Formats: sequence, C-alpha cells, structure tokens
Amino acid sequence: MTAETDARIARLLHHRKAGLALGEPVVPPISVATTFHLPQAQGAAHYYGRSGQPTWDAVEAQLSILEAAEVVSFPSGMAAITAALVCCLKAGAKVMIPSDGYYVTRLLGRDLLQVYGVDVVQVPTLEMADHDFSGFQVIYIETPSNPGLDVVDIAGLAKKAHAAGALLITDNTTMTPLLQRPLDLGADLVVAADTKAPAGHSDALFGHVAGRDANLMARVREWRRQSGSVPGPFEAYLVHRGLETLEVRLSRMCTSAAVIAERLAAHPKVRGVRYPGLPGDASHKAVGAQMANGGFLIGFELAGETEAEGFLARCPLIEQATSFGGVHTAAERRARWGDAVADGFIRLSVGVEPVETLWAAIEGALAG
Repeated sequence: MTAETDARIARLLHHRKAGLALGEPVVPPISVATTFHLPQAQGAAHYYGRSGQPTWDAVEAQLSILEAAEVVSFPSGMAAITAALVCCLKAGAKVMIPSDGYYVTRLLGRDLLQVYGVDVVQVPTLEMADHDFSGFQVIYIETPSNPGLDVVDIAGLAKKAHAAGALLITDNTTMTPLLQRPLDLGADLVVAADTKAPAGHSDALFGHVAGRDANLMARVREWRRQSGSVPGPFEAYLVHRGLETLEVRLSRMCTSAAVIAERLAAHPKVRGVRYPGLPGDASHKAVGAQMANGGFLIGFELAGETEAEGFLARCPLIEQATSFGGVHTAAERRARWGDAVADGFIRLSVGVEPVETLWAAIEGALAG
C-alpha cells in the first residue's frame, strides 16, 4: 500500500469525527426512517427515504474517500451496473461488454438492453484493445475478468474510447479501490459489488457507482430515485462496518493467495493456474502497474467435473459458494453457470484463515 492509500484508510476510519457532537456515537446509527420533519420544503438534508437517508450518507462518505469521487450506493452490484449502463445508453446506442466477464452482466445485455433497442456487442477481454470502437457509446470492461482473470490496460482503453466518443465503464469488483483505481486511469464510471470484499462477511448485498463527472453522477443519482433501486439501512450499516477492516482483510487475503497460487502451480494434480501475482501469468504485467498486487482470486483446473466437485466436497476449509471476497475461503466449479471454461475449472477466493492451515486442508483434499 502507498502512503496515499494509507492516508485514505485513516480518513475513512475517522470520517465522522469532525461532525460529532459531545456524547454522539462514533459508529453511525442505523436510521430506518422513511419520512423526515419538513415544516418547509427547502433546505432539508433528507426529505424521503427513497431519495436519501443518514445511514447511506455514512457509507457513501467512506466509499467517496476510497474512490476520491462522488459515489451513489445501490442494493446490489447488479443494481449499480444496471444504473451505470442505463444512464449512459438509449435506444439505438451501441455498447461493448466482455464475453468472458460476469455472466449476469451478459444476461442484462441480452434480456434488458437489447430488448430496449441497444446494440450489445460481446468481445473477449483480451481482444477489446484491438477492436474498432467506432460507433460505440459505451465500452464496458471488467479487469481482471471474472472468472478467467484476464486483464486489459485501463488507461489505454480509456484513451481509445474517448477518442472514439465513447465512455469507459469499469467493473472493479475483484480489485476494490484499494488495489486498483480505474478513475485515476481515465475511466468515466466505476461500478462494484460491495457485497464482496468491502462488506466482507457474506451478509450484505450492496453496490456502488463512482464517478467524477458531476452531470453523469447526477443522472445516476436520479435513476436511483426514480427507479427505487435503493439499499436498505441495515445493509448500509454492515457495509460501513466492513469497510473499516477492508485493508486489513485484503492484506491477509492477497498475501495468502500468492502463497497458495504458487503451491497450486507446483501440484501434480493441478493444471492451468491463473493468478496475476504469479510471474509467469499472462496478467502479471498489470501487477505493479494498474494493480497493486495479484488480488485474492485464483483460477485453476483439475482433470474434470468429477475431480473438481470431489475436491470441493472434501476440503473442510472451503465454502462451496457462488460469491467471493469474504472472510471464508470459498470456491466453485464455474462451468455449472455456463461460463466458457473447462469442466474442471475452479474459481478460488482466498479468505482470512491462517495460510498454512488453509493450505494443509487444500493439499489434503487434492490428495483425495
């Protein structure tokens, strides 16, 4: 972590201090109010729960510190993705999305955007930089891609997109703003599922959109108000709490992932290991450049479906779950969702368990 990142983390932890009165709680209260005292219509901080409320304010302040940008929170990562795309597109527009990215984003393109007249073009992550951007209104990227962990040059794509008159939207869920900063690299909007590492405890659905263009962010905020795609106050409170330990958890998770990836790569039953932190990985070029480190996600293959499912069932320290970024190490065989991966491909999200204990469990499960 850089000194600038350390300063952001410190500000995040104490962001409420300056506004606290004597005897007020350090932790933000959970405000469940939907209506507010309005003897007059002008000048109130809040007026109706669909437009804003105090617990959202607290978590958005944290996220704004991390992103160094305006933030609008949403009830899930997909709600944030939907808001960003809808606010930048209209009938007849053209958007590029990764064909190897998160599969629900592809479903959104097929079942919503195309239905309303948007031309959705799917391109593999590694081919995006060479694609012609002419006629596109939005280039939507996910780097590293989920689950393949391929990367693209954010700054390069931002420059190319802007030259073509397009906006660049970056899904930064796998990295978080502590490990990768797309807005600093030229992206127009960042979307993320804070359900993952930011909340960190697998108990809160949440997402956000961040950007530095005031007009664009005003459209995103108004979309939330009009669509009613609003987060709950309890979820906002949980994410606020999770963000306070994000840096500590990420440090452990990423350090452990680097150890485990190296050992998986040397294991005789494992093939095709993908981890950007490995020197020989195709995505390693991004580490130390646009990515702070290799992250906490690892992809690898076993011989087939039976071997992969058997390994997951045997390992006592792996939760078989379809999310990532939590304190519990979790994994799944991604082909079951229709991803274009081998039948034995496993996405592994490394948690905060002691690394040697975790590796012993993984090694034992691999041995069968």
